[in-house]
Amino acid sequence: MKPHIDTLSSFIVGLIFGLGLVVGGMTDPAKVIGFLDIAGLWDPSLAFVMGGALIVGVIAFRFARQRTTTFLGGAIRMPTKNDLDQRLVIGSLLFGAGWGLAGFCPGPALTSLGTGNSKAMLFVLAMIAGMALFEGIERYRHPVPGNPSPR
Repeated sequence: MKPHIDTLSSFIVGLIFGLGLVVGGMTDPAKVIGFLDIAGLWDPSLAFVMGGALIVGVIAFRFARQRTTTFLGGAIRMPTKNDLDQRLVIGSLLFGAGWGLAGFCPGPALTSLGTGNSKAMLFVLAMIAGMALFEGIERYRHPVPGNPSPR
């Protein structure tokens, strides 16, 4: 019974998150690009969406740190790494550039797939290709012991 409850709760939370992205305008690339265009016709409305998300996140993380299990009994695994390294900075710059060029980030792009948005489909395909490329590079750079090295 427990796996079904976990799956159902994940579905409900994902549905609420997706609806929030749609209602907040995060699935509209023109609105996102307008928010990012601070030198042009800047649209500050998404700042309120992001501010609300930050407030909810800060409260949720503060509450989660005081617990050892989720509401459904699963283990809570909080991030432990807090240093800034070159990979994080480069990845953040690539993420921001992609967001600014396409007007999508991963969550809203996946949500937009449900509307049949062809730009979202192209973005998601490019995102998957980028993740596959990253995995291939990582496997080449750091082969798993016992597996034949591609080198």
